[in-house]
Amino acid sequence: MKLLSVNVGTPRPNPWKGLSATGIDKRPVDGPVTVTAPGPKGTGAVGLDGDRAYDVKHHGGPDQAVYAYAREDLDGWEAELGRPLKNGVFGENLTTLGLDVNGALIGERWHIGPEVVLEVSCPRIPCATFQGWLERDGWIKRFTEAALPGAYLRVIVPGAITPGDPIEVARRPTHDITIALAFRALTREATLLPRLLAADALPEETKTLIRKRTEDS
Repeated sequence: MKLLSVNVGTPRPNPWKGLSATGIDKRPVDGPVTVTAPGPKGTGAVGLDGDRAYDVKHHGGPDQAVYAYAREDLDGWEAELGRPLKNGVFGENLTTLGLDVNGALIGERWHIGPEVVLEVSCPRIPCATFQGWLERDGWIKRFTEAALPGAYLRVIVPGAITPGDPIEVARRPTHDITIALAFRALTREATLLPRLLAADALPEETKTLIRKRTEDS
């Protein structure tokens, strides 16, 4: 398991949400990149040096510090979409190889390179920016159906990461709540929502949402 590329955003106009910019255009960078825990959500701060979020209501902050997607899943989408997909094109900061990102457990910890430890926090939920960026009608629906969302991570131990760094799964919780299962529950299969509360490492706002939706149902 290794870090295939580290991807940092280049600001682009965002006509799909009516915002001044988006950071979804992530591109691989050479050399080490510093990873730190960002401040509270709402400031645009994220975990990688040189990157930021522009939709501050929905992105950034400690629980969405870093976004990872597997190269193997990008390869599958390449075959379906019929076009090449470069590392970073899904807006991911980390493109991994040999790691089952969607099978990762909420609260699982990854040791990357000599220093950095990240913790799996929640799945990515697709939005209009993602669909517009890929120029694919119906993309949100198709991405949701596939349940291959990739994982947001929080920073436990800061440091520097470099393309090619090994990734080790340093800790796995005892529950069975994976990124893929959490995504299915939060999008299309609401009957699964109560199961998610077994994962203590879910963001507090996600837990609050789950409790509200289960109480209302």
